This record gives sequence, structure tokens and C-alpha cells, in this order.
Amino acid sequence: MKIKPQVDAAMAEVLDNAAFINGAPVQQFTKALQDYLGVKHVIPCANGTDALQIAMMALDLKPGDEVITPSFTFIATAEVIAMLHLKPVFVDVDPQTFCLDPVQVEKAITPKTKAIVPVHLYGHSAEMEAIMEISRKYNIPVIEDNAQAIGGHYTFSDGTTQKLGAIGQIGCTSFFPSKNLGCYGDGGAIFTNDDELAGKLRMIANHGQSARYYHDVVGVNSRLDTLQAVVLNVKLPLLDEYIKARRAVADAYDAGFAGIPQITTPYRADNSYHVYHQYTLQLNGADRNALQQYLQERQVPAMIYYPVPAHRQKMFENFGGAEFNLPVTDNLTTKVISLPIHTEMDADQLQHIIDSVKSFLNQNSK
Repeated sequence: MKIKPQVDAAMAEVLDNAAFINGAPVQQFTKALQDYLGVKHVIPCANGTDALQIAMMALDLKPGDEVITPSFTFIATAEVIAMLHLKPVFVDVDPQTFCLDPVQVEKAITPKTKAIVPVHLYGHSAEMEAIMEISRKYNIPVIEDNAQAIGGHYTFSDGTTQKLGAIGQIGCTSFFPSKNLGCYGDGGAIFTNDDELAGKLRMIANHGQSARYYHDVVGVNSRLDTLQAVVLNVKLPLLDEYIKARRAVADAYDAGFAGIPQITTPYRADNSYHVYHQYTLQLNGADRNALQQYLQERQVPAMIYYPVPAHRQKMFENFGGAEFNLPVTDNLTTKVISLPIHTEMDADQLQHIIDSVKSFLNQNSK
């Protein structure tokens, strides 16, 4: 690893200083991430799930309030809604971007709707211009789940561009090791341009404290460890370089699969800078599970994200999950498969993966 000497030296300094909690590298990273995203406030926390929970707590949502979110996402997005005794309202996604369909979002709004949580899935942006128009029209705050798309950006119709996570009232992310910007354990952060919200977010993340031993609200204990911050300080300046490398891998895959009718390669909207947390194919007329098995036999760790959508999970039975009609989501969960993508892939590895997928399709065409 080319960053190993820097990380080792920075970690050794933390060990020498013994500033394991809220050490100087945490403040350094917070400021650097604010500058990178173009937001006024970054509140670091322990993980991406905590970030979502703290965000919803800061909006003073009440039990029974409805929160609109996709079902086609990692479970944490909807899990925190239920954990806070709110009601998840699952909405279908766009079949190309895999992100919230704004038309379906507006149809789902009721007087009880108190938040909208779009997910920038696999590294592609949700349609944020339309979602923010809905937010303003109905005065409903937007919490961006940006765990999979940090470094991505969205271009509005007037030509302005904003980083993902910095568009809604609150943005959340995860620094889980597999993320595009990952640390060596758990970590997360919350973003906002609202000064009042920032104050509440900070309090909630630190036991609801306004000052030491003065607790104004019910909070949680969620912080980014100093050792994780030093890793992120080394990686953040390289994030754009990492994204370019991932996009180059995606370009190679796109070229390799061009013209194959059984494959739909990931969509890239003109207004979304895709950062490819995952490179996810849709299969048409081919057995997705059989392809995964075939690839694993050839040492290709293809993954399926996510085989069971949230609304069909047992944990949401009491929330009427199965009653939601989400045909696009249900269809995608049977068709998607994600191929390996990371910053160190070489041409031989890529060609092996492309050839393996083609070989399977040639042997198993319907």
C-alpha cells in the first residue's frame, strides 16, 4: 500500500500522545472534509448508521411520523426509522439509476410525512433537483444517505454543481473500510449548512451535552476515534484520484460488455458524477445466481446487493412492509449483480472477469 508509511507514522504519533478520543486529527479531518464537500458543518460520529439516527433525532421527529425512503438499499437506512418508532414509507426506485423515483416520492406524501431519505446507491446520485423541489413544496426536510457516493456530485439545470451529501438539509456518510473513503474500522459523519441543526447534531452525538455535564436533550455516545481520523486524513486528499481509478475500471467494463443483449451496464446520468462504489449489472434473460456461482468458481468475488429488499424483510412485517407495491425494486433484486471494482485492479484481472462473464453467457444463453 502506497499510503502505509504515512498511516503508520500518523498512528504512531497518536499512540505516543495517547489522545485516543477527540484528538487533534479528528478536528483536522473535520475541517478538511468541510472544505472538500463545501459545507459549513461536519459532525464526525462512530458509523453511518449512527449518522442517520442522529440526523433523524435532530429533526425532532415523533413516533408515528412517516419517513419516505427506498426499499432497495442496505437495511440501515430503514432500520433507524423503525428504531426511532417512526414509520418507514417505502417508495420505488428509478430502473436506471436505482435511486428514489421523485414521481413516486410525491405520490407517497401525506400530512404525516416528516422526512425524505434518498440514497445515492452504488455511487450514482438520486435525482436531487426534483427531490429538493418536493422538499420545498411540502416543507419536508431531506436527509441524504451518502454512504456509497462520497466524492460524487450533482449538476442542477442552472449549471451549478454540488457535492452529494451537501444538497439536502442533512447529509450522512459511512467510513466503513470498503467505502470509497474508508478507514480501518467503523466511522461516519453528518453534514449540514444549517447552524442551528449543526448545534443539535453535535449535542445529540455527545450525550445531548450543551456543555460538560449539562445535558439538554437525550443523546447518544457516537464519535470518530482519533486512530480512524488519521487514516482518513491520509486518504481524503487522494479521494478524487481513487474515484478516477474506479471510473477507469467502470469504463473498461462498459467497453467489454458493450453490445451484449443479456447485460445492462450501469447508467450514468449526465447530471450525476458516478463514483462507482459498486459496478452493478442488470441481467436480462440470464440466471443471476448461476452467474455468481460460476464467477466464484473462477475466483471472481461477484456480490449481490441486495437480494431481499427492505419491505420484504421480516423486521418490517409490523410496518406493513409487504403491502407496498414496488415492482421496479422487486424486479431489480432478481437481476442485479456487482462485479469487483477497486483502485488497484490491473488489465489482466479485468479481462479475466469480462471473459468469465461472457463465457457464462455463451454457455447459458436462453
